[in-house]
Amino acid sequence: MPRLSDIRPAFYAALHISPKGRRTVTTRDFVAELAKRNHAWSLHEANVWIEHHIDTFRDISTQDGDERTFMLYNPNNGGF
Repeated sequence: MPRLSDIRPAFYAALHISPKGRRTVTTRDFVAELAKRNHAWSLHEANVWIEHHIDTFRDISTQDGDERTFMLYNPNNGGF
């Protein structure tokens, strides 16, 4: 059974950290992490959740559609 408390940890589990320290999350990776936690979300649902609940990431996608990429933009490192 999916639990609401699993959503935020799934988001952070989908984080990718580049060698330069840039933190990004793709919607596809977030949905995959949610699936591991018994959540069946569409890409659109994941994008809406990110936009409403995560205020330290911004959309840096280069293409249109629901497969989006978000990057940490908080100058204070977003609490990491």
